[in-house]
Amino acid sequence: MLDIKLLRQNPKEIEAKLKTKDPHVDLSPILELDEAVRHIKSQVEEIKGKRNLLSKEIGEKKRSGEDTSSLMREVSGFGEEISKLDKELSEKNTSLEDLLSRLPNLPEESAKISLNVADNVVKETFGQKPQFSFTPKNHVELNENLHLFDFKRAAKTSGSNWPAYRGNGAKLEWALLNYMLDVHQENGFTFWLPPLLVRPEIMHGSGQLPKFADQLFKVQDEDYSLYLIPTAEAALMGLHHNEILDKDDLPCKYVSYTPCFRREAGGLGAQERGLIRTHQFNKVEMFAFTTPEQSEALFKEMLSSAKTLIEGLGLHFQTTELVTGDMSFAAAKTIDLEVWLPGQDRYYEVSSISHCTDFQARRSNTRFREKQEKPEFCHTLNGSGLATSRLMVALLENNQREDGSVEIPLVLHKYLNGMKELPAT
Repeated sequence: MLDIKLLRQNPKEIEAKLKTKDPHVDLSPILELDEAVRHIKSQVEEIKGKRNLLSKEIGEKKRSGEDTSSLMREVSGFGEEISKLDKELSEKNTSLEDLLSRLPNLPEESAKISLNVADNVVKETFGQKPQFSFTPKNHVELNENLHLFDFKRAAKTSGSNWPAYRGNGAKLEWALLNYMLDVHQENGFTFWLPPLLVRPEIMHGSGQLPKFADQLFKVQDEDYSLYLIPTAEAALMGLHHNEILDKDDLPCKYVSYTPCFRREAGGLGAQERGLIRTHQFNKVEMFAFTTPEQSEALFKEMLSSAKTLIEGLGLHFQTTELVTGDMSFAAAKTIDLEVWLPGQDRYYEVSSISHCTDFQARRSNTRFREKQEKPEFCHTLNGSGLATSRLMVALLENNQREDGSVEIPLVLHKYLNGMKELPAT
């Protein structure tokens, strides 16, 4: 969430910056509500001041035996007026908080301004696109002989766009997860297995609510009001909800494995088939709480960790800095890592590394302080490290052989009891 003071001080400048992420942003209703809230607060303070003076006068008159009934009625009237104003203030404050919570984070000054994703900037490329002496297949075609996942049976249990891994597919998925978690832990990230269902206030803190309510799966009955996480970022952010951390304990570097659940999946085009876009997918997530001074170094560290993983798998990929209009709601800066998928003849994102400044921490009231100094809001960062579904596609399509078998990267052999290939049947 943005600091309301920023909006008061530079409304035109802030609105212009926000429009580079969302052209529909309009600060006028927020500023009007803010002015109304401050006016009511001023009224309440003024009436309370008058009431206090009258109460003092009443006390003096009582001590001298004078009649105070008229003054008492006046004081009572002040109480009723304050109660009425307090109710109005509460309603306007709620409306103001809701409008503020729908504003995206401000992009960093260095971010390229554009609402067109075609303007994203490719920063680096790694490795070479594979060359085939035969016509390569996409992962769905390869699966016909590899039998790694079963979309028909998954549809039988859950409907379309839910994956079911089987046999060597399940083993390879598990190997990928273990490989990534081992690397991140070696890099100093603490391993968490967080809950998959979280409270509404936790989703709000990470920036998922209220904006993305229609993209989330929810459990709602007389006992529970919980959301299935669309990413472990939400749960990891919530671990320090409404806390004040010790500055000496920062940075807190976390990594987790979770399934992730999203309603927005389900494109019908040829490029969206199979594992490319599903309602449920596995992801290893990096997350960090830092001081403002530490945050840029952690951003580079997360980016390096994600790159190391893809390089270890021997895949061709590129890093792309997102323009303002393609950044996530909570991000001030984002770099995507995109692997090459021969079957789709294009790059697909397997990781987004995002710097969220104090935006999420302000929503979650997550602060830090040194000794007895005034608490400050933390900076937060998140990054996929990595999402496995598209990574699985990349492994299959880039390492396929003419006979339909697939070579397994060396770094995964130890997680597969030495298995070096996926044989076609």
